[in-house]
Amino acid sequence: MSGENLLKIGEIAKQTRVSVGTLRYYETLNLLQPIQRRENGYRYYELDAVKVVQFIKKAQSLGFSLEEIRQIIEVRNYGKPPCELVQNLLDKKIEELTTQIKQMISFKAELENYRETWRINNLNVTYKKTKEICPLIANLKLI
Repeated sequence: MSGENLLKIGEIAKQTRVSVGTLRYYETLNLLQPIQRRENGYRYYELDAVKVVQFIKKAQSLGFSLEEIRQIIEVRNYGKPPCELVQNLLDKKIEELTTQIKQMISFKAELENYRETWRINNLNVTYKKTKEICPLIANLKLI
């Protein structure tokens, strides 16, 4: 393969706006592999490497981890369509987000309850009589 059909790592970095260090990290994770490495140590990649990096960035924007992206790329490299895997991973992410949202709503309600209780009881009045940093927090009963 001639050097004209290959890209150096710096060229990929410029085209994708991803740092050379990040591209090297992707290499260690088997997300991106140079087609050859010359005696001078330069990495050379196929032209499709730009598309791979763009795919990685798009997948990350959807919340996929680098490990999940590696799995998707691996399935594709074996010649299978990875879309079913992507849909399954996405379903899992949606379930996780639903759980997190429920937990956050519950936590918000708990904080609002504290706020209302503290306003009603006006615990700031006792502040001058205590050495507590903040009696509101100090008087909390931990479960």
